[in-house]
Amino acid sequence: MNLLKPRRIYDIFKIVIYFNNVSKIYPPDSVALDKVNLTIERGEFVSLVGHSGAGKTTLVKMILGEEKPTEGSVFLESMDIHKLKNRQITKLRQKIGVIFQDFRLLSNRTAYENVAFAMEAVGKDDEEIASDAMHVLRLVDLGEKLYHFPRQLSGGEQQRLAIARAIINQPELVIADEPTGNLDPINTREVVQILKKINDMGTTVILATHNRGVVESLGKKRTVTLEHGRLIRDDAEGKYVI
Repeated sequence: MNLLKPRRIYDIFKIVIYFNNVSKIYPPDSVALDKVNLTIERGEFVSLVGHSGAGKTTLVKMILGEEKPTEGSVFLESMDIHKLKNRQITKLRQKIGVIFQDFRLLSNRTAYENVAFAMEAVGKDDEEIASDAMHVLRLVDLGEKLYHFPRQLSGGEQQRLAIARAIINQPELVIADEPTGNLDPINTREVVQILKKINDMGTTVILATHNRGVVESLGKKRTVTLEHGRLIRDDAEGKYVI
């Protein structure tokens, strides 16, 4: 298998995510998102930036169908996410790889088993699992630690394992929610480089972060800035201005 092989981009299917005048208000009157309009095209690398409480996590949860808008609509590949049935949302999420700050690994399973579990969940057979899991673990430089449990891995290694699990089923979209929040500068740089490589192969990447250094290290990648739930800046040149 050639994981992360370049994808052909067809203009007719170019838009992958569209927020149409989306607001989210938590009772009684806490505004998490305020009339957000946002379009993300297939193959883009978009950084969502802003201070804690700016609305980044809520926006991510909207894409995953974990939160519903108070007003407005969120579309993924022309489908209104929040009008889908639970079964359809589950299927939709199989197209999305998610990387969290706290890793969310299975503590009682080895690195290999963590990746294999993600493949089993979508019905891959034993032959595919054996081949692809080994390949992706080598890709994130964990080929020598297949049988290590998460507790035996460093923080950077655990996050690379989380990335391997997120991309093993070749998702069309990868969402990284503060993936470097618990990492030192060296491991942060390694994680960012892997995300850039994933994007270079044609996968859409959304990175939620408050780390200015991470955004600057990406170069001229699009940066969307949120403040108090409002989208206040959308910069194609990757500038972090707050």
